[in-house]
Amino acid sequence: MKTKKANKLKILNDPIYGFIQIPNSLIFDIIEHPYFQRLRRITQMGFSNLVYPGANHTRFHHAIGCMHLMQKAVRVLRFKQVAISEDEENALYIAILLHDIGHGAFSHALENSIVDNISHERISLKFMQILNEEFEGKLGLAIEIFEGNYPRNFLCQLISSQLDIDRLDYLKRDSFYTGVTEGNISFDRLIAMMNVNNDQLVIEQKGIYSVEKFLIARRLMYWQVYLHKTGLVAEHILVNILKRAKELSEKGVDLYASSSLSYFLLNQINADNFSNDTLETFSKLDDFDVLSAIKEWTNHSDSVLALLSKMLVNRKLLKIEIQEDAFKTQKIEKLKHKFSRKLNISEQDIHYFVFSESIKNQAYQTNKPIYILNKKGKLKDIAKASDQLNLQALTQPVVKHIICYPK
Repeated sequence: MKTKKANKLKILNDPIYGFIQIPNSLIFDIIEHPYFQRLRRITQMGFSNLVYPGANHTRFHHAIGCMHLMQKAVRVLRFKQVAISEDEENALYIAILLHDIGHGAFSHALENSIVDNISHERISLKFMQILNEEFEGKLGLAIEIFEGNYPRNFLCQLISSQLDIDRLDYLKRDSFYTGVTEGNISFDRLIAMMNVNNDQLVIEQKGIYSVEKFLIARRLMYWQVYLHKTGLVAEHILVNILKRAKELSEKGVDLYASSSLSYFLLNQINADNFSNDTLETFSKLDDFDVLSAIKEWTNHSDSVLALLSKMLVNRKLLKIEIQEDAFKTQKIEKLKHKFSRKLNISEQDIHYFVFSESIKNQAYQTNKPIYILNKKGKLKDIAKASDQLNLQALTQPVVKHIICYPK
């Protein structure tokens, strides 16, 4: 009896783009791989759902959406007589599909707590290298483009630049799921206006207003969503919970945790010792491990860990103040002393509850410009080509300072 061949040319239904087609069996097999399926269990926006209840979409949604937009971009560029081979096309799909595969539980929180000095981009590359071995070298070109080493620069820019496919999807998707309409960009128009000039990814003159709207939308989404004060507090509390758990684990205190989370709590993991075995354990760690542990830690005998965990689980967060100038050391120390007595927390541990940080928002960086292609074939930086006065202001980094303390 013949075994029925699996249909690998599936169609997915996305709430934003409608039907998304998986282009070939290799892409299907990569999506089916446990490393990629893990992204279903990693939220795209961490604890932003404490502010925007609809923001429960995952890295899986985002990666699939990016692949769809990349298919549109390839079609547009080919229509404009830009030569893209079948191998390059496939490599673009793989590179954009896997660009975020290295994100840890709750996205950026792990990078700042239980692993040291290794970014999610480095981990993504490690995943891609392992997958390349499993798929007999078929990801080699995708890795080259992902690393920015491929000689055709515009292909690398589609993966990583100031107007890349990643940004087009996450702005549109995060705007949709949060309900923040300021981030609703014209992704179709932006892709339709893409072209290539002197190996640079450029936007044709007719698309200049869509680029302006994209940059302004990005700025607004950062202040209104990604750097929303409640979201910031929740992420800082999560980081402090994991730091405290790691500190206790290293002292031999017994903590409830899954085997994968325990591994990272008990070991000092950094860029130098992030081995293939570590990667395999990392691939089994997701939001569910972290959240189930935190729920259990609300009853832990360590008062610092228990109180922080209760704050997050019950959404009884720290108070936050934001201002342009750095907070004075005198104010921070005064607050530490006050809440050390009030909460009966030692001076040594009060930094988990009272702390100050700076946040930065720069919507546009002039060192990696978005080029506008005018009708005479000349390239001009969007900041100079635009007649919007506030676009020039977006090139300046805006730094604000926050202080968090108990209510």
